Amino acid sequence: MGVPLRYNLRNLVERKGATIMTAVGIGLTVAVLVTSIAMTTGMAAVFAGSGHPAQVLVLRKSADAELSSTVSEEQYQLVRQLPGIAATPEGEPMVSPEGLTIVSLTSLTHPDGMNVTVRGLLPIGVKMRQSATLKRGRWNEPGKREIVAGEGIAARYPGARVGSKLEFGRGEWEVVGEFADGDSAANSELWTDLYQLRGDFEQTGGSNSALVRLQSPGSVESFAGEVEADQRLNLSAIPERTYYENLTKSSSGVMLQFIGFFVAVVMAIGAGFAATNTMYAAVARRGREIGTLRSLGFSRSAILVSFVFESVCLALIGGVLGCLIALPLNNLSAGIGNWQTFSEMAFKFQITPSAILYGLLFAATIGLVGGFLPAWSASRKGIVAAMREA
Repeated sequence: MGVPLRYNLRNLVERKGATIMTAVGIGLTVAVLVTSIAMTTGMAAVFAGSGHPAQVLVLRKSADAELSSTVSEEQYQLVRQLPGIAATPEGEPMVSPEGLTIVSLTSLTHPDGMNVTVRGLLPIGVKMRQSATLKRGRWNEPGKREIVAGEGIAARYPGARVGSKLEFGRGEWEVVGEFADGDSAANSELWTDLYQLRGDFEQTGGSNSALVRLQSPGSVESFAGEVEADQRLNLSAIPERTYYENLTKSSSGVMLQFIGFFVAVVMAIGAGFAATNTMYAAVARRGREIGTLRSLGFSRSAILVSFVFESVCLALIGGVLGCLIALPLNNLSAGIGNWQTFSEMAFKFQITPSAILYGLLFAATIGLVGGFLPAWSASRKGIVAAMREA
């Protein structure tokens, strides 16, 4: 025979002070965990949404990022002639030479400025990013000092909004449009004309990389092997999606995620002790109740299960509270630095049902571990000894 569940729930209500304090402690722990998961999920969504399955990024051999790579004009022309490359309706090979520059922009959260990526590309580069759509304004015109800003940058940096002017290179650049490219990393970039960007920074030619669209995703591996084997090129090719997946590992978010989980575990230990103390205090005050339950025929195992259940319920109250604390962060835009691109990447916290489930399971584990010893102590009490306790 098991102890009625309402008995445990009633005790939690009657001990309001202890219940609230313990629940808040567990709730803060769960909030840290859910926030860490939401950050990781948001960052993963950015990189998972970046890249086309039939596109490869051509870089200088041994370069692991566009910023540290160079592709000469001669190499670019040779790449355009390789077999297997898709073409536009006009017959133009879908190869986009692209140059990157880092500029510093000020925001409300970073008055001293943060690094932002400016990508120089040609109209073919915009065509190859078919998911990129204008939200405001218009696309920049080739040969003009005009910028279009990704929605992540426009949201975080007032100076990068449509109608504003940015100053870098040799002078002012007008922000003429804002675009969105799903959840991809492109939302953290400024786009402009490649040749105008080269001229402003006195670059005589070439680019940092070449983005290549192939005729089918199945030819990606063979094309990459052909680029590697071509002695004229001295270049390497990597699937675009793989490139962005690799950026995930180099992001400082990995370190923040580790710190978040570490803090959550440390707080969980403290919350577990709090739950244990709360349950020990409950056992000490309810000696006669325990003796009465035993005299009514409830077994030691029923007492054990009852007090463990009460501890888990207490922890789950804290778990729900923690999820509610973290919930306002859902879809909140934030930025984080990347050690390979040396610039900020915008992402959104994503509190998914799985994050909430992990938070509640984490809370239940705290309650289970923290409540077991007090529950064991309660179940070991003899009937006569328990009835004599005040």
